[in-house]
Amino acid sequence: MTLRTIDSLGPLAGKRVVVRCDLNVPLRDTVITDDGRVRASVPTLAALVAQGARVIVVSHLGRPDGAPDPRYSLAPVAARLGELLDAPVAFAADTVGADAASKVAALGDGEVLVLENLRFNPGETSKNEAERTAFAGELAEFADAVVSDGFGVVHRKQASVFELEQLRPSAAGLLIAAELDVLDRLTENPERPYTVVLGGSKVSDKLGVIAHLLPRVDALLVGGGMLFTFLAAQGHKVGSSLLEADQIETVQGYLTEAAERGVDIVLPSDVVVAASFSADAEHVVAPAEAIEQTPFGASGLGLDIGPETAAAFADRIRGSKTVFWNGPMGVFELAPFAAGTRVVAEALTQVDGLSVVGGGDSAAAVRQLGFEDAQFGHISTGGGASLEFLEGKKLPGLEVLGWQ
Repeated sequence: MTLRTIDSLGPLAGKRVVVRCDLNVPLRDTVITDDGRVRASVPTLAALVAQGARVIVVSHLGRPDGAPDPRYSLAPVAARLGELLDAPVAFAADTVGADAASKVAALGDGEVLVLENLRFNPGETSKNEAERTAFAGELAEFADAVVSDGFGVVHRKQASVFELEQLRPSAAGLLIAAELDVLDRLTENPERPYTVVLGGSKVSDKLGVIAHLLPRVDALLVGGGMLFTFLAAQGHKVGSSLLEADQIETVQGYLTEAAERGVDIVLPSDVVVAASFSADAEHVVAPAEAIEQTPFGASGLGLDIGPETAAAFADRIRGSKTVFWNGPMGVFELAPFAAGTRVVAEALTQVDGLSVVGGGDSAAAVRQLGFEDAQFGHISTGGGASLEFLEGKKLPGLEVLGWQ
């Protein structure tokens, strides 16, 4: 497989290089609450600065619906980027308007400019190819070359991810190259035993991944809200827990296929059942097959895997050589229901091999629970993109960079 890298662009000193990053970070009152994606963008930007390129950073943040919205401004991100690069970072108050044009023109060699949120322009995410191409053309006016480094958006056919890369010489940044190296190791001859841990709320979000990985893995550990659809598929009652009844038959098919392939699908033996969805709700630990036999009856809802299950999952994880984890084990945002996710995260830090945290809520969880990125083999910056890659899908933002 091939991928155009920055080296393919030739000497970049004095050249204007538009870098498509993924700086879609969570904000609370303009304060960044998790700067993981900003930090992940630094190696590529620093390498371009070191070459003397004139670096123009573009990204989206949130879903502003094609119009300026101060809640989604990239100004706080530009400030944080300056701190991480230990150098001044300019900020343009628009994307392709007068302020952007004047600040691009004023850029010197080795300097960095961040343009305002791409999604303030409706052309970025338009379903109309002509509208996307028109917006990409405006961005291309600022560029002698384009570096695509926003792995979290490579599964989207958007102006800055797909059309722009066709209008100027383009290549993948260091982040995308690193993500692909890890994902390739998860799909092509992974070191064994190979364990995949899946959580999160909906099994429907993970169906493609399960189907694609079943022939490749040794064990699949299931937690999070999706576990209740698996329990229902085995004939157990799950009270008021999250359940996708329309997926029960599909899950039963996966259980059968796994048994035929000799793959262990490991389901929880116990769960934490609560009276309501609240941090101060009364809760008990119950056997997975006895959720409705708690004091809460049919109104009880499972909000985390139980301690017995967490310990069993941790043993499986520590005994593996390759582990991919996507999706928290419970409602980790609420302290009483974070234990399962914490135990799984801790086990991943102890893997003697490759441990991969699959972005999105999983990455947010490990940081919120106090773990450092360096404790894991790799923390992906692209939850949705990672999952689609592992489903075997073609990703437009990679294909345009030569990935086959």
